[in-house]
Amino acid sequence: MSSDTSDRDQITLVEAKSRQTVNDFLHLPERIYAGDAAWVAPLMFEQKQRVFENKPLFAHCEVAAWVAYRDGTPVGRITAQLDQMQPEDAAGKIGYFGMLEAIDESAVFDALFETAQDWLRARGAASVRGPYNLSINEDLGLLVDNFEDPPFIMMGHAPRYYSGRVEEQGFEAVKDLLTYKVRPDFVAPDVMQKLATRASRTVKIRTLDRKNKVADFEAMRDMFNDAWSDNWGFVPFTHEEFEETAKVLSLLLPDDFIQIAEIEGRPVAFITAFPNINELIGDLRGRLLPFGWAKLLWRIKVTGARSARVALMGVRKEYQYSRLGPTLAFLVVDAVRKAMVKRNVTSVEMGWVLEDNDGMRHIIEAVGSTIYKRYRVYQKTL
Repeated sequence: MSSDTSDRDQITLVEAKSRQTVNDFLHLPERIYAGDAAWVAPLMFEQKQRVFENKPLFAHCEVAAWVAYRDGTPVGRITAQLDQMQPEDAAGKIGYFGMLEAIDESAVFDALFETAQDWLRARGAASVRGPYNLSINEDLGLLVDNFEDPPFIMMGHAPRYYSGRVEEQGFEAVKDLLTYKVRPDFVAPDVMQKLATRASRTVKIRTLDRKNKVADFEAMRDMFNDAWSDNWGFVPFTHEEFEETAKVLSLLLPDDFIQIAEIEGRPVAFITAFPNINELIGDLRGRLLPFGWAKLLWRIKVTGARSARVALMGVRKEYQYSRLGPTLAFLVVDAVRKAMVKRNVTSVEMGWVLEDNDGMRHIIEAVGSTIYKRYRVYQKTL
C-alpha cells in the first residue's frame, strides 16, 4: 500500500444530493481504475438509477450516499443503507455499506467509514456489513481473488488494496462468495444424465412464455424467495423489485435463456442466464449518448455476446433435500446451457455461490466448473 499523504481533517464528506455531487459520485471510478485494464465502466444511467432513483428498494431500505473531497477533488465515495426487511442478528439491527471507491490513503477510508457508521448508529444499527451494492440481491461482496479478468455482468471489480484498507477499519470477513467458470458444451456425468432421463417422465422443462410473462416472472420471484429463504443474509425480492428486474430480463434475454421446470403444471425450479453485457460495453466508457445506444443494440441483437452469466436460479425448498432436488437443478442447467451453445456462447460464469453451500457447489463442480473469482463480505460491530 502507498504511504498516506493527507490527514483526516483535510478530507471533507458531502452527501451526494446536488447535480454536481451526484455526478462526482458516479464518475469517481474513472479515476480509481484509470490504469486498470480489467475494469469495465458500468453504464451511467444504470448506476444513477440504482443508487439515486431506486424506488422499489427505497420502499423498504433507507440509503444515503457521500463523496469525499480533498481540495475540491473527489477522492472517495460510500453509501450506507438500513433495510427494514433485513432480519436482526443477536446483537440487533444490521446496517450496510456499499458502492465503496477510494484512492489508496487511510485518511480517505477513515473519513468514509466514520461518516457511514455515524449515520447507521444514529438509526439504531448495532453492526455494519458490506459491501452491499445496494442489497444482497444485487452486486455483493468485495473482490479478493482474480483481479486480472474483467467482471461479468452485475459483478464487481476492485483494486487489490481495498481489502487491506477495509480490514484496517476493524472489519472482519463474515462470508466468502464464489463464482465459477465453465464452457456450456460440457458433458454431464452419466449419473446425472440417467437421473434426468428418469425424471423427464414427470418433469417438463420449458422456456419463458412471452404471452404469460407476468405470471412467469411472478412464479420465478416466488421460487427464488422460497428456495433462498434459509440462506445466510436472505432478504426476499419484493414484487416491485422483481418487476424492475423483469423489465431488464424482457429487454436483454432471449426466451430460452430462461428455463422453468414444472411438475403437473406447477413451476418448481428455474434458471436465468444473462448475456455478458460487460463484454459489449467496454469501449462505451459508461455512456450511451450520443451513439452508445445504437452500438449496444447492434451488438446485442446482431453480434451477440460470447459469454454469459447464470445469475438467478432456484429449486423449491420442498425438493431441495430429496433425490429429485439435484435432478431439477441439473435439468434447468442443462436446458439453459444448450440454449447458450446454440447462440455461440463459449464461456459462462455461474454464481455467486456461498462458500459453505456444499450442495450447490457439488452440482456446479460436477459439470466441470472451476472457481473463477472470490468475493468477501465483511462485518463490524458498531
